[in-house]
Amino acid sequence: MAYVAVRGGAEAIQASLEHLEYERVKYGQHIALDTIQATMRGFIDQVMSESSLYSERLAALAMKQSEGNQEEAVFLLRAHRSTLPRLYYSTVTDPRDMFVIRRISSSFKDIPGGQLLGATHDYFHRLLNFDLIDECEADVQAKKVQFEQKDKPETSNLMLENLPKVMDYLRSEGLIRTYPNNDTEPSDVTKQAISFPTNRSQRLQTLTRGQTGTVTSLGYAGIRGYGASHPNVGEVRVGYQPIHVAIDDEEDPYFIGEIKLTEVESFIPMNVDDEQQQVLEFDVGYGACFGQNETKAIAMSIVEHALETGGNTALHDEEFVLLHVDIIESTGFISHLKMPHYVTFQSKLEQMRAIKREVK
Repeated sequence: MAYVAVRGGAEAIQASLEHLEYERVKYGQHIALDTIQATMRGFIDQVMSESSLYSERLAALAMKQSEGNQEEAVFLLRAHRSTLPRLYYSTVTDPRDMFVIRRISSSFKDIPGGQLLGATHDYFHRLLNFDLIDECEADVQAKKVQFEQKDKPETSNLMLENLPKVMDYLRSEGLIRTYPNNDTEPSDVTKQAISFPTNRSQRLQTLTRGQTGTVTSLGYAGIRGYGASHPNVGEVRVGYQPIHVAIDDEEDPYFIGEIKLTEVESFIPMNVDDEQQQVLEFDVGYGACFGQNETKAIAMSIVEHALETGGNTALHDEEFVLLHVDIIESTGFISHLKMPHYVTFQSKLEQMRAIKREVK
């Protein structure tokens, strides 16, 4: 009987997989990876960030295979990532070297190098554009040509590399709390599971891999009073960050490419003791993630600061935060509830029946 049950289960699973593939193709339509890459920029950025694998092509493949299910796409990409060899480690990269495509500060109107709005949904009316229903390739090409041929303002000639950090100017005035440099080799949470207490590199890695919605919700909780006062966004910068690797400790590392990156530095007011009196200084909360994902990076900066400073709320509890932001851990445990639990449930059921009989 056991053999028949296992065999029957295997056949049912195979039939389920065939049905899943049919659901993907039953309308006789398909979407090319090039189309996903060209039209799903925000989706791709989120999937790459949460899977901690920077590959737009593979992210598009995962999205196609998962039929747009983000958690499944991240699962697929992380699983593939685990099979890849680790050949080199990049050298330390400085966001000051970024080729910036968007840079704003909500703390200062005028910043050295200027505000650069770039492409963002922030100023877009949240109204459905019904014209997109009948949009065709000719319409797309016409819009593309129209923008590319449009006269660009003089500000388009601004230097977009080596832009100074807003934080540097506050630091020069002594308004930012300073700490000694920490050149300790960072931990790698993809190679070794975190244990508590964690160090800052583990916290930053876990948060940048965290599920976007969860990190955003925790950041919102921090603003509402569960771990941080209201922060000011000192600088949001989005751009292409150069990556280098060194071969055999050579002096000149090799440039291997660039990644699209969002970096956020938030200014968070703190009361500190100075010569037996309370003075107000700014702490810095830090967030960074693959692609253009500004909401997540801002929220990350709030959560990171709460974990760094400590406190008494859930947002200060690193075990609570770090073990619950991971989409694979969360989804995996919730999804396992769909698996057979016949024995454990029947055991509980028998206990309840026995208690009912005793009461009667």
